[in-house]
Amino acid sequence: MEQNKALNLLSLARKGRRIEVGEEPVGAAARAGKARLIVIASDASGHTVRRVQSFVAGTGQPYLQIPFDKDALGRSVGRTACAIAALTDGQLALAFVKALGMPEEHAELLALLEQKARRIRQRQAEEKAHRDNIRHGKKKS
Repeated sequence: MEQNKALNLLSLARKGRRIEVGEEPVGAAARAGKARLIVIASDASGHTVRRVQSFVAGTGQPYLQIPFDKDALGRSVGRTACAIAALTDGQLALAFVKALGMPEEHAELLALLEQKARRIRQRQAEEKAHRDNIRHGKKKS
């Protein structure tokens, strides 16, 4: 059930255009610093795993080999098969790792994604406050 939820989140990310699918788009997202989490199918080749490692080398972007094969990953993102995909939304990446249901195995990754999600929420709140200040004037404390 929980793994089904994880695949549903990938499908949701595809519908919201928050995922890049395939080697070239994932590489471009990683080079641009927009990949929040790169997922690799369980039956992906060693070459594909090495490519992902080279994409994220020195950037601090996490990657994860998931317990789904290329066919299951592909079906969830609207393709026949897919070896790698990159989630470009921090909140969705966090929800995806939580939906995998292995918190002790992915504790370090969860902590990193939660920290990044907190920073994203903080920046969004600051941007909203800034827009409100521009529109209505700065409030005095």
